[in-house]
Amino acid sequence: MKHPNSYFDHNATTPLRPEAREEILLALTDVGNPSSTHSFGRIARKRVETARKIIAESLDVSTGQVFFNSGATEGNNTILKGFSGKRVLCSAVEHLSSIDCGIHMELIPVTPDGLVDIEELKKMVSINPPALISVMMVNNENGVIQPVLEISKIAKSVGALFHCDAVQSYGRIPFTRENIGADFITISSHKVGGTQGTGVIIVAPNTSLPKLVEGGGQEKRARGGTENVIGIAAFGAAAKAALAQLNDFQKLSILRDRIEAELSKSNSVRIYGRDVDRVSNTISCTVDGVASETLLMAFDIEGIALSAGAACSSGTTRMSHVLTAMGVEGRADRAPLRISLGWNTTEKDIEHFIEVWNKLRARLFKG
Repeated sequence: MKHPNSYFDHNATTPLRPEAREEILLALTDVGNPSSTHSFGRIARKRVETARKIIAESLDVSTGQVFFNSGATEGNNTILKGFSGKRVLCSAVEHLSSIDCGIHMELIPVTPDGLVDIEELKKMVSINPPALISVMMVNNENGVIQPVLEISKIAKSVGALFHCDAVQSYGRIPFTRENIGADFITISSHKVGGTQGTGVIIVAPNTSLPKLVEGGGQEKRARGGTENVIGIAAFGAAAKAALAQLNDFQKLSILRDRIEAELSKSNSVRIYGRDVDRVSNTISCTVDGVASETLLMAFDIEGIALSAGAACSSGTTRMSHVLTAMGVEGRADRAPLRISLGWNTTEKDIEHFIEVWNKLRARLFKG
């Protein structure tokens, strides 16, 4: 009997939660622009402000500190481009929406486990204090949890502001703006079970938000453009559900560890970030003896959706910038894999993965 498809790419996007779907269907019946003052507009505005309140309360901030936008890529660009021409430090394993946002920045090295090298960071800020330090809380490839509060304190000690990309941590591990010491936080709806194309920037009190999108008075004149009412409403519903199920998300480590135990039986597999704190749903590994495209395609044929963590160009496999920063050597016969679980991952999914893994291991590579 053929297994149903199993989805292990939740760090790319996680399936829509039923609560978000219900909110979308309700919002689809509305017609008003939330900036309009008539009754239709007020209904739309209420949906936006309900979601804003949910997200504000989840991070222990006021609603005036919550700004909606199109997603974390826009959020990271907004913050970082606001410091163009100033000294900016960014970890070498940040999401490319930060590293490649179009401004000059200096990269903070990381250890082989993927953690920011705190001693190197201290040296960098002592030479010339930066205006901004940007470090994500949870890495999207390896799930490693960075010591963001310690990094924030280093930033504050030299008068710098601290930006935290919290996309892979929001709704997965508990935190507030204050207890991570962030001046700016970026989060994204589709990572918690909302829709793609909606995100939030959280700003500390008495801190100015840089402006990226001009041309309107929306979001307290901080971000022009009519608010995505349907996406925002779904974000609020998804966030509320995810935060109510934080304990369930933590338990995914049991399922993750079952996969890792099976992977570890092979001498061809190396798992990264395993010896430091990680979020409970993520596995980053490489498999020697097989090309990335071959292994991913074979998994897909068997109904397993994964991501590679590598980019392919002109037939040459390149290791992702994250693994490269961790000192992992790229080879044509070394396949990087990212396996990420989520809110609807089941025991049957794990059994399916293990069955397929052992089948492919016997067929595609030795060890």
